[in-house]
Amino acid sequence: MNRHLLLVCSLVGAALLATAGAVSAQTATAPDRRTLIDELVLANRILANEGVLDGYGHVSVRSPANPNHYFLARAGAPALVTAADVTEYDLDSKPVTNTAAIGYMERFIHGEIYKARSDVMAVVHCHCPEVIPFGATSVPMQPMYHMGYFIGEGVPVFDIRRTAGMTDMLIATPELGRALAQTLGNKSAALLRGHGAAVVAASLRLVVGKAYYLNLNARLQLQAMQLGGGNVTYLDPDEAKKAAQTYERSWDFWKSRLPR
Repeated sequence: MNRHLLLVCSLVGAALLATAGAVSAQTATAPDRRTLIDELVLANRILANEGVLDGYGHVSVRSPANPNHYFLARAGAPALVTAADVTEYDLDSKPVTNTAAIGYMERFIHGEIYKARSDVMAVVHCHCPEVIPFGATSVPMQPMYHMGYFIGEGVPVFDIRRTAGMTDMLIATPELGRALAQTLGNKSAALLRGHGAAVVAASLRLVVGKAYYLNLNARLQLQAMQLGGGNVTYLDPDEAKKAAQTYERSWDFWKSRLPR
C-alpha cells in the first residue's frame, strides 16, 4: 500500500514539475511589460534617427499579455519618446493607462488594424517621402531587392476620398481606420494617397525593418525607372517569398547609431 502511494505521489510530483517548467518557459519567451515598453521607445528612436519618421508618424505594439490592448506613445515627436509617454489602449483606441495624456489623432490606424488582423503584433504609420509618388500615380510598388521581399505581396493604395470625400487626409475616426484596414487586407503595407504608409508585422523589430526598407525600396525603384524606363527587372514573386528577412542585424546596427 505504501509503495503504491509513493508511486502515485511521484507521478503527481513529476506532472507538477513539468507544468511548472512549461509555464516558466512560456514566461521566459514573452517580454514583460517594462521590456516591451523600452523596446517600443527604441523603435521610435530608431525610426526617427533613420529618417522613416520625422516630427510625425508613430509606432505601436500589441500587448502579449492582453491581445485586445496595444501600446502607443502620447502625441509628440518620435525622437523624444520616453517610457513615461507610452499609453496602453484598448482596440477601440481608448486609453486604459496614462489617460490624461493627449493621444495621436490617428491612433485608429493601430486599433482598427489590430482588430482586423490577429496576426499583427506591431504597426507603423509613417510619412516616408519616397513612397508618396507611388500612392499618387498608377505605378505600383515592386520588390527591387531582397531586403524589400514583402513588397512582392503587393502594396495596395488607400484613397480616403472613397470613404469620406474631401477631408484633411488624417485617419482620425474608427470608420476611416476600418476602411484603411480593409484596403491593407492581408498585406504587409498599404500606401495612403497624399499621406504616407501603414506597415504591419508579427513583431516590433520586424515592423521597423519593413518600414525602413519600404522607403528605401521606393527610392531604388524610382532610380531604376529613371535609368531603365520600362525595362526594370524586379524580384520574381517566388524570389521575394524565399528572401524573407528578420532584420535582426539591421535592428542592432540602427540601435548602435542612436545618439548616446
